[in-house]
Amino acid sequence: MRLIYLGTPTFAAYPLEALVQAGYEIAAVITQPDRPAGRHGQLRPPPVKVVAEQLGLRVLQPETLRDEGVVEQLRQLQPDVGIVAAYGEILRRNVLEIPPLGYLNIHPSLLPFYRGPSPVTAAILAGDEVTGVTIMKLERAMDAGPILAQATIPLQPTARTGPLTEELFRIGAQLLLEVLPLYASGAIVPHEQDHSRATVTKLLAKEDGIIDWSLPAIVIERMTRAYDSWPGARTTWRGQQLLVRAARVHPDWHGPEPPGTVLNAPSLLIATGSGALELLEVQPAGKRPMPGDAFKRGQRDIVGQRLGDG
Repeated sequence: MRLIYLGTPTFAAYPLEALVQAGYEIAAVITQPDRPAGRHGQLRPPPVKVVAEQLGLRVLQPETLRDEGVVEQLRQLQPDVGIVAAYGEILRRNVLEIPPLGYLNIHPSLLPFYRGPSPVTAAILAGDEVTGVTIMKLERAMDAGPILAQATIPLQPTARTGPLTEELFRIGAQLLLEVLPLYASGAIVPHEQDHSRATVTKLLAKEDGIIDWSLPAIVIERMTRAYDSWPGARTTWRGQQLLVRAARVHPDWHGPEPPGTVLNAPSLLIATGSGALELLEVQPAGKRPMPGDAFKRGQRDIVGQRLGDG
């Protein structure tokens, strides 16, 4: 079976490696162009490109798949099927029609829940107890194609978006290896999603990480895990950004202090709209992460003051 593979970030390399180890013929790997990164804006290759070159695979990096010349280039590869894992561009009809078997996509949620670009973040924010990964056939509508298989795992109360995403794509890679030969032989027939139950996530923005201390402590604690590593859950102290990297809920606290107030406690404990939140690890602007209580000891008169006031 002849494949083309479309993916970009680090976790998208896991299925590619699994396919190569399983002996599949990869006609080409399509990934995003090198982008400026770092303080000096030097061009940095996507992680999938780095892995593909290490595996000796042909790599294509078109600016867009809307270019008819690029589409023709894909046609000439004559793939039987395409595999997509966080590529970064919605495929148009002329691209979808190239492989006879279409494209299979690895999506880190239990579709039809959490379609779109931020499924793992959304599941953590919602406080879900289970999550999983779906192998689906791509259609023009976003993440709405028929399902081939799903795998479910517990969503741990300490889960963070970065590590959980990597775990789901590793699981997805193994699920893909199980499904692909069955799908190609016709032994698996994709089944339609229940579109009436679909939920859709949005592309994250930097502003999403700003903490509203009037929210319940449990919601803010989930933010610290869901927005790891970007955009980060953050507040301000004396006009400077303070990133909250880890926190713990104290649900039984009930007091008169307004939300955002630093409470008189041994640890860095903050009043919220419901309960209090202990900031276990914070990172002041321009500094390294530090324990919350160490930050508190370094700030004079912080008790009774409010975070996020400017």
